[in-house]
Amino acid sequence: MSTPIVSLREITAETVRVICELEPHEAQSGFVAPNAVSIAQAHFNLAAVFRAIYADEEPVGFIMWRPEDDGASCFLWRFMIDRRHQGKGYGRDAIGLWLEGLPQQGYKLATLSYVPGNGGPHAFYLAQGFRDTGETHANGERVMELAL
Repeated sequence: MSTPIVSLREITAETVRVICELEPHEAQSGFVAPNAVSIAQAHFNLAAVFRAIYADEEPVGFIMWRPEDDGASCFLWRFMIDRRHQGKGYGRDAIGLWLEGLPQQGYKLATLSYVPGNGGPHAFYLAQGFRDTGETHANGERVMELAL
């Protein structure tokens, strides 16, 4: 059996419902907003870019990012892999695809923030090469970055 090919695809009127139905494990729900909320927020932030994550032809997750004001940094705003598809390498592959495209767009730094807590995404982001900055946002989210 071949390994599924992970891709980032535009969300269309035909696919939006299935993307909105993707969910993390219940214990992870406090770490990421529902995809429907993220898509709605993206429509009011013209700089936001959002994509569905597919493994071959199956939707498995969601990713959203936006440029930072400095023009050299890109912020990973949302990222999730559906509970049924975690542990298969799709998240790692999707982050890799996202990071791979950033230098061609002129970005030199990828940043993100995460909600700390047991079962949260911190260890996953460390494994992808991000490092803690020591900065904490007013809402308690901690900041990580990766030089590109």
